[in-house]
Amino acid sequence: MSLRRIRPRSRHLGLGAVTALAVVGAALATAAPSAAAAPTARHAARDSRFYVPPPPPGSVQQIKDLVRAGDLRDAVGITRMVTTPQAVWFTSGTPAEVRRSVSRTVAAAARQHAVPVLVAYNLPFRDCAQYSSGGATDTEAYLAWIRAFAAGIGNRPADVILEPDSLGIIPNNVDINGNKEWCQPNAPGATPQERYRALNGAVNALTRHHATKVYLDGTHSAWLAVGDISQRLVRAGVQRARGFFLNVSNFQTTSRQLKYGTWISECIAYATSVTGEPAQTNRFKACGSQYYPADPNDESTWYKTDQWYAANLGGAVPKAHFVIDTSRNGQGPWTAPANYPAGLDPEVWCNPPDRGLGLRPSTRTGNRLADAFLWIKTPGQSDGQCTRGTSGPEDPIRKMVDPPAGAWFPQMAIELVRNANPPIVR
Repeated sequence: MSLRRIRPRSRHLGLGAVTALAVVGAALATAAPSAAAAPTARHAARDSRFYVPPPPPGSVQQIKDLVRAGDLRDAVGITRMVTTPQAVWFTSGTPAEVRRSVSRTVAAAARQHAVPVLVAYNLPFRDCAQYSSGGATDTEAYLAWIRAFAAGIGNRPADVILEPDSLGIIPNNVDINGNKEWCQPNAPGATPQERYRALNGAVNALTRHHATKVYLDGTHSAWLAVGDISQRLVRAGVQRARGFFLNVSNFQTTSRQLKYGTWISECIAYATSVTGEPAQTNRFKACGSQYYPADPNDESTWYKTDQWYAANLGGAVPKAHFVIDTSRNGQGPWTAPANYPAGLDPEVWCNPPDRGLGLRPSTRTGNRLADAFLWIKTPGQSDGQCTRGTSGPEDPIRKMVDPPAGAWFPQMAIELVRNANPPIVR
């Protein structure tokens, strides 16, 4: 299972964008009924201000088309969506190129008096040759690239989302229970050891400046069990980073991610309170999780996992913090229809229909370990040309060929706006 499909975004706001946004700005005054805009870059006291990057070109064209068609409500909704703070993705380029690109983005954020959220997504064997395959040629090339990425930030503040999927999908990995995982490329360097070397090197490079907060891949509550992802995070260097991120490019509910993230932090504290790899491994295996003693599909049973940590944590203090991607989880995860053919993967993570924008970016999470809700996946961009276990090329749920990964998906953008929770347009 792979969760994100992103390409670099445009860095420039052209005349067409200015024209479209100006037209929609005028429309805001006349569209009825219209509520006050949802919070975007500036929040209440003690809340951080996050960077608003230039809108994706496809969104600008869609806004213009909607205004021409007289659909001011959806035009306003997409305008508000693309002017909400969200992450900037860096997925390729030479070290010199990525240093310049990162530096320009951080400088633009400084002009907004805002903190940029930067996604580094260039590991070797990225996405295990699926929709967002690619990445650096080998670990040494990646380390040169990520050092340049860090140099582009310098001593300016930034939140770095380090390599989505990198711990959920590890080439030729064996999980904590000894099970061989599905990603099995036959290529030099496609090993768990190289993956962990790359991630630890990235953590070291990025944390040289204390203003950079680094978060590693924590998957999400419907994926790896707490003990499994906790052990991977420790091996990847989470104790030298700020913490981990959850739900990137996925649709799991915020409430479940708050629980899951808290348990991961508690599991890390519990397992690392003893020394020696065998002892720690046994503790990671024992950690309470969303699968046991709780029922993963019944939140009313999750108190049992809370009770496990209350009984076992002892004096261990959870220190790993986390952030949650709320860009598209306003309606929670999608479930395939009951009549979906048995044996075919419905790819519930890939352009699911009728999803909605989630909570706006904020550092006011109500959880001492949760640093922020962020829009990490760019809402409105396609996850890939989803075939859902069929021979394709058509998406059997949407009855169309979806846009390539990272391309603007007008139909999905409209769905996200119309189903936003909380609403983005009233």
